[in-house]
Amino acid sequence: MSRVAKNPINFGDVQVTLDGQSQTLVVKGSKSVLNLQMPKLVTIEIKDKTLQVSPKDDSIMADALAGTTRANIANAVEGVVIGFKKVLQLVGVGYRANVQANKINLTLGFSHPRDYKIPEGITITTPTPTEIVVQGFDKQLVGQVAAEIRQYRPPESYKGKGVRYAHERIKLKETKKK
Repeated sequence: MSRVAKNPINFGDVQVTLDGQSQTLVVKGSKSVLNLQMPKLVTIEIKDKTLQVSPKDDSIMADALAGTTRANIANAVEGVVIGFKKVLQLVGVGYRANVQANKINLTLGFSHPRDYKIPEGITITTPTPTEIVVQGFDKQLVGQVAAEIRQYRPPESYKGKGVRYAHERIKLKETKKK
């Protein structure tokens, strides 16, 4: 059995309910509600504010899915109580971002600004014109949105200009010498 799946999840104040027919786990916390679709190769037992995930059979796929499912449920429990946040920095002359209604306008050195439509369940703020804060309750969605914004202009390896994560270190290459 997966080492990750062996650890039980203590969910305390969070309400966790499992719909047996549709294999949907509903995680309801103080800030949000998340619905997770459970794979058929995994069984879930809820007892006394703890949740245990185990594989249904001895196959390698069931074992792998048990660990993955346990991690996804733990992230959902943490997300509905605390939430997740990613911070992006814009490095470069004239690079800036601002939020307008349900989209973020990015000026990244191209001939025209790029617009990114903010998905449902995500909050994007710009404390400064060169900093973007992506927040939400779903860890996967927060990471995906941050990665899509970063993809418009990833940091280049000679000057380090572009969109980078807040604590990301860019190893700069040395320029050619004559």
